[in-house]
Amino acid sequence: MAGTSHHELPLPAFDKPVKLLLVQAPYYKDIAEFQLAGAKAVLETVGAEYEVIEVPGALEIPVAIGIAHRQSNFDGYVALGCVIRGETTHYETVCEESNRGVTLLGMTGACIGNCILTVENHEQALVRANPDEMDKGGGAAAAALHLIALTRKFGKPKGGIGFKPRGEAFQIAGDSEGPASA
Repeated sequence: MAGTSHHELPLPAFDKPVKLLLVQAPYYKDIAEFQLAGAKAVLETVGAEYEVIEVPGALEIPVAIGIAHRQSNFDGYVALGCVIRGETTHYETVCEESNRGVTLLGMTGACIGNCILTVENHEQALVRANPDEMDKGGGAAAAALHLIALTRKFGKPKGGIGFKPRGEAFQIAGDSEGPASA
């Protein structure tokens, strides 16, 4: 894309270890390997640990991330898949639902970098996946790292609704015996 300039944020630094799960749908093996190589290179740059799992297709990526988010201890996730337009409307369904699943998980607190490519043909996918060209896998890993850093900056959810209970019952100022009885 000659003439197009994109700003990329510098990768965040971490003072505590970072562990990510890379969920790969290797339906198009050559594209999947490029995506994975790009993601691994970015994670290794910041010293992040990672684990890679494979799922059958793009629709299973958010399901696998959801399972891991509920049952494991990963700080973030990278979704790696590719959907190439075919002759039927199945393309639209897979594109919309896999990306909707990833987005919904992100809205519930999962730090996900999304590299589910949605393209017209294999050549477009290769350009986007290749680490020496558009490196969308590396970009997704960087996005996950930025979300992890943001989550750590803001800290854990505080819970409650704006007040802090003390002991079994709430203490009333000046009352040494506890709450007033009705």
